[in-house]
Amino acid sequence: MDNAIYAALTRQSGLMNEMNVVANNIANVSTTGFRKEGVIFAEYVADLDGAEPSLSMAYGNGREISTLQGGLTATGNNFDFAIQGDGYFMVETPQGNALTRAGNFVPSAEGILQNQDGYPVLDSGGGPIFVPSEGELSMAQDGTMSVNGEPIAQLGIYDPADPAAMTHSGGTLFYPEGGAQAQEFPQVLQGFVEESNVDPITEVARMVEVQRAYEMGQKFLDREDERIRSVISTLTK
Repeated sequence: MDNAIYAALTRQSGLMNEMNVVANNIANVSTTGFRKEGVIFAEYVADLDGAEPSLSMAYGNGREISTLQGGLTATGNNFDFAIQGDGYFMVETPQGNALTRAGNFVPSAEGILQNQDGYPVLDSGGGPIFVPSEGELSMAQDGTMSVNGEPIAQLGIYDPADPAAMTHSGGTLFYPEGGAQAQEFPQVLQGFVEESNVDPITEVARMVEVQRAYEMGQKFLDREDERIRSVISTLTK
């Protein structure tokens, strides 16, 4: 296969991956605590041992997670929490501890605070939070939770060791490579949730750009295919 076709195919693969990411962002424009993603493109140059010029290939599988603050919506629910600034809530999943910005929590039948998927929410020490069934829950800005004025736990707000090395497992969960450290002075609001940080207008505009770039690449591949067929037809006559 011609080197130009190889290069074009790698570019098309990256553009298709970006289209899927943009579509996922748009689909989650109303998802509480969702973090939009972008695709990072890189160029790889291969040495062809001097027989031909070097071959440049595109690679579009890198992911970038946006850390922009989403809008805050007041709900009045005592079990809804929103982080101001950096940081994530931590939940315990079967695959390990995961980070999330979605703070719409609920207590289980046993009184364990959990997220919408049923995973326990962890305190600043990495343990589950038990909420008594009787009494009114209140929370200070630093995450200290109290029932009828008696402190019961401090809601954990964590920073990943490497924000660029988090794996998105789907939905609003991220698994931090290298672990995460609890913040010493977090800022949390009770009775609020953070909205998705996706800007639908920007994402739709980006989708149009990606689609046009993909169509241009497809036209190039079609022309190359016609050229090769024409050459083969001429040589075999």
